[in-house]
Amino acid sequence: MMTLKLWLQSSLLGLLISFTPLAMADAKWSPAPDSMLTQWGEQITPQNAWQQYPRPQMQRDNWQNLNGLWHYAVQPRSQGEPKKWAGNILVPFAIESPLSGVKTRLSENDALWYQRDFTANAEGKNTLLHFEAVDYATRVWVNDTYVGSHRGGNLPFSFDISKALKSGTNTLTVRVIDDTDAPDRYQLRGKQTRDNQGIWYTPVSGIWQTVWLEHVSSVYAKALKLEASANGELHVNVKTRGEIARMEVVVSDGTKQVAQHSVGSTRITLAIPNVQAWNPSHPKLYDVNVTLFDRQDEQIDQIKSYAGFRTISRAQDKNGNWQFTLNGKPEFQLGPLDQGWWPDGLLTPPSEAAIVKEMRYLKDAGYNLIRKHKKVEPRRYYYLADKLGFLIWQDQVSGGTDSSGNKQEWPVWNEASKAFEDRMKGEIEADWPQWAHQQYMDELSSMIDTLYNHPSIIVWTTFNERWGQHRTMKIGRFVEQYDTSRLLNIASGGNFFPVGDIADAHHYPEPVFLTNEGTFDNYVKVVGEYGGHGWAVKDHLWAPGGKQMIYGNMPASLDEYKQRYIRSANDLAELKSKGIAAGVYTQTSDVETELNGLLTYDRAVEKFTADELLSIHKKAGLIENIACDTLCEQAFEEVSHEN
Repeated sequence: MMTLKLWLQSSLLGLLISFTPLAMADAKWSPAPDSMLTQWGEQITPQNAWQQYPRPQMQRDNWQNLNGLWHYAVQPRSQGEPKKWAGNILVPFAIESPLSGVKTRLSENDALWYQRDFTANAEGKNTLLHFEAVDYATRVWVNDTYVGSHRGGNLPFSFDISKALKSGTNTLTVRVIDDTDAPDRYQLRGKQTRDNQGIWYTPVSGIWQTVWLEHVSSVYAKALKLEASANGELHVNVKTRGEIARMEVVVSDGTKQVAQHSVGSTRITLAIPNVQAWNPSHPKLYDVNVTLFDRQDEQIDQIKSYAGFRTISRAQDKNGNWQFTLNGKPEFQLGPLDQGWWPDGLLTPPSEAAIVKEMRYLKDAGYNLIRKHKKVEPRRYYYLADKLGFLIWQDQVSGGTDSSGNKQEWPVWNEASKAFEDRMKGEIEADWPQWAHQQYMDELSSMIDTLYNHPSIIVWTTFNERWGQHRTMKIGRFVEQYDTSRLLNIASGGNFFPVGDIADAHHYPEPVFLTNEGTFDNYVKVVGEYGGHGWAVKDHLWAPGGKQMIYGNMPASLDEYKQRYIRSANDLAELKSKGIAAGVYTQTSDVETELNGLLTYDRAVEKFTADELLSIHKKAGLIENIACDTLCEQAFEEVSHEN
């Protein structure tokens, strides 16, 4: 039965969906014992775990969060649905994570099963079931009716479950298998490995982002694409299920309407007068509301979104070096390599408040860039980057076979001929089978589609350090055509090919770039990874007795550690004077046994204070613009209050 509290919540929100959770009052749950927890993980309960709306760029009022306690069981893949459940697991945390309450590994021969009940009153509407991310291969049933499957562990997917629903209580069952780094599976897994150590981390299996429901009409918006330029031009493109008679778009600045137009199609272009351009110090966002009407001019769907008007490009400086430009002005980019891992949630941040606190630290340190490394974050992460003002370089999640045996050839001479491509195949590229390459392309295009509207994302990075690097020219040309609004970093620290906009060198511990190498004259030159200076903080180590990993030797003191960062900052500044356009320091936090973070893994200790980093960056000449103006500060206040 639905509780009175939940009924009141549903009524107040005007929801058509409700759910019956497990008997939470009776169910016992706690984080797995003997685990490192963050301060936010310590506050997690089955009732408050990731309750925010999961898709900020396309919001509807009628939705229901299905996070919380679910039944789970692990059994051989050859067996069917479990006859008995092992206990409760806290969704959306992966089974290997402490916050799942389970903290156990899934083997290559195991299947992970989930089940929970919910109630739905569709009243002639369609019901959509959304999974924000499940790692890796997923099958779903509602009331023993198979509703669909999905392959891939990093991105959202959904099913229309309307035909499987019944009045009263409904049962949702999910089966997941995960091969992680099995060599013949080519899974895009990022830093996950079964033998986690050093720069490789604990596997993540099963549901690791929000599960939710919403009701829609038989005709509704399936996707929304926004293109907002610094000149105030806004292109709106809605993909619908079924035909509409009219679409109305309203753009607002707070309570003030700044543009409105209605059109008898699903595409429209608006001009916003006196637009305030989005940038890291002034992350101005405008509300965008889209309403769809049928032939009787009745409203059939309404979605709320937002846009940041910005234009990312590149231009040459007075010395002929290519630089990033944002809204027509040069923008040197400085920021951390960000793995996005947490000791209590693994790939899942323990809460949104944890992300906000980390972003506050990075902003105060003077960073304007975050390189999101081999991971796609929950969509609310990018909303926060939009609202708080960060430039994001988004990596494609890597996978496939180990390509470390491929010949390292950096730089590769600029020969964009077919003969060049043939010569490179199998020599400095992995040779992927067609089915694995197609899965890579499916996930790449899906990532771009999913994150397209976020103004914070300015660079796509397709490969990192030759890990799974294959068919480079073909993939690069695809991305160039698929998204013309952003720049392409074809291979960060990997084998360079003449495609895209950026030449990216990795060098540890000090930043180095072959600035006189003519191969890179037509590209923006960046140091995509450097630093990695480590310091072990007593009582804040994930594996106190384990082997510690940093780049270089462990410094004798905290002061020596800090002096190494200062030296690297000065070296980067010297490269900046020679035309280098960005630097990415490794990294935001320690991760498991990798101890080169600015923060400890539990985010409890700042090895540098933000003020110390800001002073270093200013003194070195790496910071030119104000980090956060009044609008930016107000945004931090708003999201901090919300969380």
